[in-house]
Amino acid sequence: MSAAWGVVRGMAVLAILAMPSYAGSNKPITSSTSNSVVWGPTHSVTTSPTTTVVGDSVVWGPSHPITPFTVTGTGGNAAVNKFANDLTDHVDENGLVTVIVQYRQMPTASALTNLKGRGAMLRSKLNLIHAVTLHVPADMVEELAKDPNVVYITPDRPMSLTSTPTSEQFASAVEADIAASTYGLDGTGIGVAVIDSGVAAHADLGSGSSSRVVYSQSFVSGDTTTSDKYGHGTHVAGLIGGSGNGSGSGNGYAAKYAGMAPNVNIINLRVLDQNGLGSDSQVIAAIQQAISLKSTYNIRVINMSLGRPVFEKYTLDPVDQAVEAAWKAGIVVVCAAGNNGRYSPTSGFGTIGAPANDPSVITVGATMTEQTSTRVDDKIASFSSKGPTTLDHIVKPDLVAPGNALVSLRANGSTLDTLFPQFEVSPNNGNSAKYYVLSGTSMATPVVSGAVALMLQKTPTLTPDQVKARLMKTAWKGIGQYSYSHDSYGNLFNNEYDMFTYGAGYLDVNAALADTNLATGIALSPTAVVNSNGSITITSTAVDSNFTGSSVVWGANSTVFGTSVVWGSNVLSATSVVWGATSVVWGATSTSGYSVVWGATSNVATASTALSAGDPGDN
Repeated sequence: MSAAWGVVRGMAVLAILAMPSYAGSNKPITSSTSNSVVWGPTHSVTTSPTTTVVGDSVVWGPSHPITPFTVTGTGGNAAVNKFANDLTDHVDENGLVTVIVQYRQMPTASALTNLKGRGAMLRSKLNLIHAVTLHVPADMVEELAKDPNVVYITPDRPMSLTSTPTSEQFASAVEADIAASTYGLDGTGIGVAVIDSGVAAHADLGSGSSSRVVYSQSFVSGDTTTSDKYGHGTHVAGLIGGSGNGSGSGNGYAAKYAGMAPNVNIINLRVLDQNGLGSDSQVIAAIQQAISLKSTYNIRVINMSLGRPVFEKYTLDPVDQAVEAAWKAGIVVVCAAGNNGRYSPTSGFGTIGAPANDPSVITVGATMTEQTSTRVDDKIASFSSKGPTTLDHIVKPDLVAPGNALVSLRANGSTLDTLFPQFEVSPNNGNSAKYYVLSGTSMATPVVSGAVALMLQKTPTLTPDQVKARLMKTAWKGIGQYSYSHDSYGNLFNNEYDMFTYGAGYLDVNAALADTNLATGIALSPTAVVNSNGSITITSTAVDSNFTGSSVVWGANSTVFGTSVVWGSNVLSATSVVWGATSVVWGATSTSGYSVVWGATSNVATASTALSAGDPGDN
């Protein structure tokens, strides 16, 4: 039986989705303890020192004072006259404010790290004026002013802009804006193969002889056209490499909607038809062509925002074998985890699709940024698929990135555009819409692919395994332990931070670019093993025939890429609301859903519960 392929869809067509895992809860879960730096079970892993992150009262901020700032002090610590008069006008409803802090001398890296550890989000460094832009809890501003090195604090004043459909920022959440200002990278010279529904012509990808879509080919049976008839691949391409030139206040838009690597080259390999469907053979043919064209277009990354259920072990799955071949050929393969996080029988666990289940590739889950530019309030999207993988029990996803309600390029007249015009993002000048809003791990994946392009532009000699290891090691691990979200129907979903939900953490582009460690060996995602006493142990994944003779990067004894360094060292509580004795992952073997996650047969039922077209994502 051939399996139909589909995009790891951005929005949804059907009104019937999986029932929420924890529907009916009266209120979100809250924690009385401080947010954990990393979440992941530490069954039989070596611990290492961790950084303590302050508790919810600092991170979330509703109780922060928004009264005029007054700080008393004497001598060098006096904060008198250090505030702009309109500072309090810019404190938002969550008690957070974006400020430009001017210093006598630029603060050290350790000083900025200390601020970030206490809830501050570093937006950018303004070396020209000895300043930084910070997004902070309002009551932290008074603390900042006591620093004798601080000269003056002003709000980061916005231009007068018009409103847009509800959407979420992503560049600042993964610190891509800081990376851009620090390194000046834009993906120049790097080719990214987009294996998807095609890429439509769009000014943000260049036009004519200046088009950055440097190669296009269709693998759709009976259709040689390469444009995007479905409307998904264009959105993906824009998140990777859109210039954003058609957006911004000068074009009637509230923001500039640029991709992660706005000068990257796109190789358009169309495998999905006008309904977003394809087949294994089409996908494999596209991967094969990407490998063939690698030298011609310097293809260093393949983006796969598509998938299907797992039917056999990854060592037998033909598409998994194809992505491993690409990986071995020196191409980083980035795959969407899937949108089955709302699958009620398992609370979303065990729902990673193929080829995201392959241990070699980078598998990406999705977060929601809460419509703020800071990451301290971000949380997992309820639709994001969770590990372990079916049959092989590989620990996935590898990391997470923003994927809820992201704005990118519109494919005019495509299936999605025609069916759901309400998601078009129109300018205020009466011109037609150039942009579109989609949600899904499909959207999180190109955010990571764009980050990889920046890494390879900076250090072209990096191997795929070194890229993956570096991304996972530097992923931000300060995510709050408990989170919740609502789908578009108002159903409540509660989640906890663990390695099967967030992987190694939250994409941090700036940290990945700054890191200089070079991993040796292959960065296969580890395997979760159920022991006879019911405990779970994380072990190295056995090296298959494609990588014979290679050693695995991770290890309990590695000081740089040790298990606890990458995934964390916090132990799950037996009284946890999510886990507990009735958890399908850590609970008793008699628990409903346990055999689905840990069994020896595939769970193809998850195919019917994916987030697909028409669902705007989480609120």
